Amino acid sequence: MATVLYITAHPLDHQASYSLAVGKAFIEAYREANPTDEVVHLDLYKENVPPFDADVLRGWEKLRSGSSFDQLSDAEKSKVDRLGVIVDQFVTADKYVYVSPMWNFSIPPVLKAYTDATSIPGKTFKYTKEGPVGLLPGKKALHIQASGSVYSEGPLARLEMGYSYLNKVLRFYGVESIEAILVEGTALSDQALSVKEKAIAQAKEVANRF
Repeated sequence: MATVLYITAHPLDHQASYSLAVGKAFIEAYREANPTDEVVHLDLYKENVPPFDADVLRGWEKLRSGSSFDQLSDAEKSKVDRLGVIVDQFVTADKYVYVSPMWNFSIPPVLKAYTDATSIPGKTFKYTKEGPVGLLPGKKALHIQASGSVYSEGPLARLEMGYSYLNKVLRFYGVESIEAILVEGTALSDQALSVKEKAIAQAKEVANRF
């Protein structure tokens, strides 16, 4: 049995969001194909994902300097502990499915905060004399991303920083099996429906082998 983190980063629902509509089709097909796997849905707009603020940085520095967890302030304890829970959950999962829109050429802020929370030395990667080494080999990831225009090729490709960012981060963690379902051109009203239907068909196909 595998554990799948289904990570969504959109404030609306699947009826209003192209990425969530495709994500819903994927996860339903995945559950049908893998009934014994555990799927954990993390709606990042409802999850408590502390940003790296002064409490977090001061709390971590105190712990590195030899202070005990009990010596942290209440705010530092709460945020540091929560970040530990997030990264531990991430590390113990086997597969990751990210679902997000492209906003301003990149990912939504809540997904960036979550990515920060999972980028912890000693958990997802480590530093060595030869350079950083990922600690999550053998895991798999999928990114479902919707965008108004086409960014996978053509003149806008150089501006794409959503899937390309997650891809780099996951490879930094040691994850080598990474796929993408790009729902592109949704702002073009004459193509939006066909783009969505094609992406849903692709999602179901990927789900059966993911």
